[in-house]
Amino acid sequence: MKRLASFATVVCLPLAVHAQEDQGERGLSLMERGAQMFMEGIMKEMAPALNELEGLADDVAPSLRSFAQEMGPKLAEILEKVEDWSVYEAPEILPNGDIIIRRKPEPPMEPPAKPTEPAPQIEL
Repeated sequence: MKRLASFATVVCLPLAVHAQEDQGERGLSLMERGAQMFMEGIMKEMAPALNELEGLADDVAPSLRSFAQEMGPKLAEILEKVEDWSVYEAPEILPNGDIIIRRKPEPPMEPPAKPTEPAPQIEL
């Protein structure tokens, strides 16, 4: 339901904005008025969730800011040292709290193919 509401908001927001701009110049068509009413309904329905999300963001912001200040430089160092993240497994938390990131096993190397026929000779 939340995805549908988000999708509807993204799709219908330009219609509602356009409808409000044109309202002063001419009357709204039935489609424009319907889109406007739909958007108003969505906004009324989403208002409590958005207010709750805003309160959560206010509560979490100091912690995130502190985390970024403390961990940001160290994470930047790690990002500079690792060339290709695709060669590592997902992080794993051990029972003692340690976090390990294992390297993926490398695929076995195939020996170079031996030519069955000699290479063709070129006349000079």
